[in-house]
Amino acid sequence: MSAVHPAQPYDGPHARQAPNPIRPHFRSLPLRVGTRGSPLALWQTRHFLSIITRFCPVLRDAKAFEEHAIATSGDRIQDKRLADIGGKGLFAKEIHEALLDGRIDFAVHSLKDLETELPPGIVLACTLRREDARDALILGPSCGTPDPSDPFAALPAGAVIGTASVRRQSQILHGRPDLRIEMIRGNVQTRLAKLAAEGGPAATLLALAGLRRLEMEDRASVILDPDAMVPAAGQGIVGVTVRADDVELHELLSAIEDREAAAVSQAERALLAALDGSCRTPIGGHARLLSDGRLHLTGLVARADGSFLLKRSALGAVAEAAALGRELGESLRRDSPADIFA
Repeated sequence: MSAVHPAQPYDGPHARQAPNPIRPHFRSLPLRVGTRGSPLALWQTRHFLSIITRFCPVLRDAKAFEEHAIATSGDRIQDKRLADIGGKGLFAKEIHEALLDGRIDFAVHSLKDLETELPPGIVLACTLRREDARDALILGPSCGTPDPSDPFAALPAGAVIGTASVRRQSQILHGRPDLRIEMIRGNVQTRLAKLAAEGGPAATLLALAGLRRLEMEDRASVILDPDAMVPAAGQGIVGVTVRADDVELHELLSAIEDREAAAVSQAERALLAALDGSCRTPIGGHARLLSDGRLHLTGLVARADGSFLLKRSALGAVAEAAALGRELGESLRRDSPADIFA
């Protein structure tokens, strides 16, 4: 067994002050990190590793980490909506199976791809500082010049918009029912290539966070205000899961958690849990800290065809993030048609 003694806690922007000194951790090396194999997933994993090795340099010097790219069902099946093949949890299913049976020690995810309720025996150990949560509209050559104050005005009447997200679809169609939606899936590069291809959609939408991390922000024609296009819960946040009984790793990871990301993700994921929607239910959730220290949360529920859309906001204390999300979710569910949640 190799002895791993963390150095002084990392005091960078991603860290939160650990309530107690970190005890030495004793385990076999290397520590095995599970991830999807897409360019964005690998970037996020390496970003996480750069943070944890700054916090604990001995892990870097010992070459203590080993990446394990795992093919997930969500990545393999590209011709169907996630709702038709089991939901967004398919981006984590095989990774969490590897975590539970000990083939990996922890897993790095886009938080928005995680199930609201994690499998038994797995916990969310930490969240990293949020990148910009907004969505970006990417326009093809058939579109007009974008106007940030009315971004969808650049889309020709009846244009085809490529997206597999019912959340994005519902919000677009609510304002522009003349538009048509075509499903496109795949990683960022794949979807941009489909937009550029002959016969491809007129426009698509992507998370700004992914474009920034891949140094492709210049591909965004318009960055959408989160009030105009409510983001997905957890969008722009990297989350790390571990086995529930792995106290040592959980303790180490808790020391690099970003407190703001933890608060907003708790509110947004509690909103999702209260709504209890499926992948067929358009749901948006976006929380942010205000300058006075309070938490502002916006939630959205809609029909996929945009014929119904309900959006509300709430304010509360950071310490009550989960309660704020739960109460707002219950309010939205109570005042939405029952068929939305069928």
